[in-house]
Amino acid sequence: MAAPKKSRGAAKGGQSKPGRSLALILIAMVALTGGMFLSGQTTPRLGIDLAGGTSITLKAQPQPGKPNAINQTNMDTAAGIIERRVNGLGVSEAEVQTEGRDNIVVNIPKGTNSQQAREQVGTTAQLYFRPVLTVAAGAPTPQGTASPSPSGSPKPGKSADTGAKTPDSTATPSATATTQGRAVTGGLLKDTTPSPNASGTSKEPTAPAAPDPATAALEKKFSALDCSNRAGRASAGANVQPTEPTVACSSEGDAKYILGPAEVSGTDVDSAKGAINQQDGQWIVQMEFTKGGAKKFQKITGRLAQQQSPQNQFAIVLDGEVVSAPYVRTALSANAEISGSFNQQSAEDLANVLSYGALPLSFKEQTVTTVTAALGGEQLQAGLIAGAIGLALVIIYLVSYYRGLAFIALLSLLASGILSYTLMALLGPAIGFALNLPAVCGAIVAIGITADSFIVYFERIRDEIREGRTLRPAVERAWPRARRTILVSDFVSFLAAAVLFVVTVGKVQGFAFTLGLTTVLDVVVVFLFTKPVMTMMARTKFFAGGHPWSGLDPKRLGAKPPLRRSRRVNAPTDHPKEA
Repeated sequence: MAAPKKSRGAAKGGQSKPGRSLALILIAMVALTGGMFLSGQTTPRLGIDLAGGTSITLKAQPQPGKPNAINQTNMDTAAGIIERRVNGLGVSEAEVQTEGRDNIVVNIPKGTNSQQAREQVGTTAQLYFRPVLTVAAGAPTPQGTASPSPSGSPKPGKSADTGAKTPDSTATPSATATTQGRAVTGGLLKDTTPSPNASGTSKEPTAPAAPDPATAALEKKFSALDCSNRAGRASAGANVQPTEPTVACSSEGDAKYILGPAEVSGTDVDSAKGAINQQDGQWIVQMEFTKGGAKKFQKITGRLAQQQSPQNQFAIVLDGEVVSAPYVRTALSANAEISGSFNQQSAEDLANVLSYGALPLSFKEQTVTTVTAALGGEQLQAGLIAGAIGLALVIIYLVSYYRGLAFIALLSLLASGILSYTLMALLGPAIGFALNLPAVCGAIVAIGITADSFIVYFERIRDEIREGRTLRPAVERAWPRARRTILVSDFVSFLAAAVLFVVTVGKVQGFAFTLGLTTVLDVVVVFLFTKPVMTMMARTKFFAGGHPWSGLDPKRLGAKPPLRRSRRVNAPTDHPKEA
């Protein structure tokens, strides 16, 4: 008789504390709802198909000296870098995918940082550190003035830019030269950018030595270069190999340079971030080099520190434009800082593109299209109508077949809906989750998964009642069997969602993520809400008494007579016992 008493005691213990589980899930629901309102994000973020946005098509450009550069490997690499850049800005659900042989399509939803992301999409972010040979004002050099020497060594008695006489022969730029950049002192960069001036032409120019054809072509290009307009700045350093000298404009267009071959590249940068210079309060970009990059940087800064201005400067060239040209006072190796006319956004933008690397190809914006949410809104409305119809059919089925148990199922669906909605709203600003049409489909599918869990449990309870047990023991005995079935079913659903999320891209990931999230919530709701509520309802007269509308009427279920323990009685026999 000890075993039956232990069984009843276990059942009683299992029924005595359903309030704890209910309190736990109710606290979680209140906390999530409060967090949603406190964050100000009371609705889930919407994807581009629902909220609208911008669709950009980028076309890969031929690379000089690399006829086979446009290939699938480089296109996939570029798409991955663009996606990381945009997501690094916190833009929700940007879609980046290749199209055809040489196109990349980028869909940026309307919302925070979307314009900033659009500006970074096609930025190649090819970063090079080049030694400065010559610097001059950004306007074209007037005819009749001496061209600067591409070697960076002006003729004695001449300045580095216009040929004006100077007091000595140290190649110090005159007032006409614009030295854009910062001085490097102990790793900090200080402003040395004077205003450009159009004066200072030489009255007695000295004829330069006859240059070789390549040098003459570079001098001619430098003299004719006009950095005051955007087209001139864009074409200055275009299609130039890193191993070749080149001309370049400052990003502001107020200076132009002749630069030597690149000695450090962006691939040598390990990380970058925007920060505020503690000395002057200006925004800068801090860079840390890789081990190999640190050695290269130490070598170039050590050599430049021994030169005279402007040959003691190195230009930081980003996509063909000089963003900064600091001069060097001592050799540096571990890190560097880029400073200039930065604000917080421009500093963080540059750090972002440097952190995620340069694109292996250069791209040109082919089309920019504004996507409206009208079509997506119509599809969303149709999807919601379909979901409402499906939910109504589920409710009709539950009420007609399970009757009073349908009330417990509806409460559980409501709890699952509250948890799903608040989490989707909070995950928007937290991880950039955005609700798109496939994600809505995943949420609708989850209704069936959750309802299936209730049905499994209800049927197990009914099976116990059919065996002749009363409701309260039936609720407890049915739970272990139902729990195993529910866990196995939800595990399979979650595994399918996880695999789908890993092997797919774009909008399908939204479906997989929502399906996986709601599957996890199904387990939480069934364990912490449905089971405790069922335990509490089993104590009420309506359910425990087997009311016809409770869904647990023993007569309607064809229950057997109650199980009772009795001694076994041997049936009488007509034949005598054997001796």
